[in-house]
Amino acid sequence: MKKHFRTMTIASGLIASAVILAGCSTQGGTAAGTSESPGASTSAEASADFNSADEMFVTMMIPHHEQAVEMADVVLDKNGVDPRVLDLAQQIKDAQGPEIETMRGWLEAWGIEYEDSSMGGMDHGDGMMTDDDMRQLEDAEGAEASRLFLEQMVVHHEGAVEMAEVEVETGQNAEAVALAEQVIEDQTSEIETMQELLEQL
Repeated sequence: MKKHFRTMTIASGLIASAVILAGCSTQGGTAAGTSESPGASTSAEASADFNSADEMFVTMMIPHHEQAVEMADVVLDKNGVDPRVLDLAQQIKDAQGPEIETMRGWLEAWGIEYEDSSMGGMDHGDGMMTDDDMRQLEDAEGAEASRLFLEQMVVHHEGAVEMAEVEVETGQNAEAVALAEQVIEDQTSEIETMQELLEQL
């Protein structure tokens, strides 16, 4: 019950923040409700159509994905890890690496300067691992590393899904919303897989 309350509080807070920011400015994008002549919008123009919720989603999801890739790299470099866990770690790395580059491209197209250190120490209930969490994963070996990776990545994925749900509800950019929907689908499925693996270890 406590976890459910925390999840609802986090999601509500993120939605409220996104709505407030979205109402302030489109950060150089096309304002919501702006009319255009049929056929006048090009792909580039569509990509530039964004609001503050899109900006928040992308700038938060980049470091979130980067940490997931880092976690995958840590476990992939270990010996004695369950092969199914290694396969999952590689799957996560292969999916999220290209998504990072895609999102960085959007920020460039939107004219938004992004610094890798700007989102350090994120504490939005987004599932990000602490330095201590990462050290525990780095120090673990074999079956313990398998279990710890799965437990940590479930929490990490749950945070990503919550962030993506906010983007689907409040975002304006079609491509960003589509990515958020893909994150929800992919990571919800991976959460189920990881929970099943945890029961089998």
